[in-house]
Amino acid sequence: MDISRFNGLTSTPMSVHCYPLLAPSNLGNLDRQKLLNKQAAARLSRYLDEYADTKGVYTKINYVNADHVHTLVDLPTNLSIEELIQLLKGSSSHWVNANNIVAGKFAWGRGYGAFSVSESNVAAYVAGQEEHHRVRTFAEELREFIERHGLRWQDEKSR
Repeated sequence: MDISRFNGLTSTPMSVHCYPLLAPSNLGNLDRQKLLNKQAAARLSRYLDEYADTKGVYTKINYVNADHVHTLVDLPTNLSIEELIQLLKGSSSHWVNANNIVAGKFAWGRGYGAFSVSESNVAAYVAGQEEHHRVRTFAEELREFIERHGLRWQDEKSR
């Protein structure tokens, strides 16, 4: 909707700060395997950033761990979170496979977490992922987060 006629203001696209968590997995095994070494993770991180940019999504920061991804983006209003996740997962799994980034077939695991955030220290949290996960696993952290905020987790058994 063009609102430029109101009060002489120009129309500017709005965005929402969105913090999605993605979990990659081997296609034949939906267990969360650590498939990406540091070099592969760095390449995938660059790819995700560049691909998001082509879709008009500003990536403030992302960090690709061996078994999951953290990314802080400004989500444009013309994309739903689900559409963004589909774009990122579909494109990146195709790219990983086409470029032989990992041995065998790569695919993302089912599901994702997406959290809307305000101005906070999320960027520092994302940047500190390597050190952070030396202390506790992503699965441990996610369980704690879900319990702390009273969320309901849906895994394959609870669907």
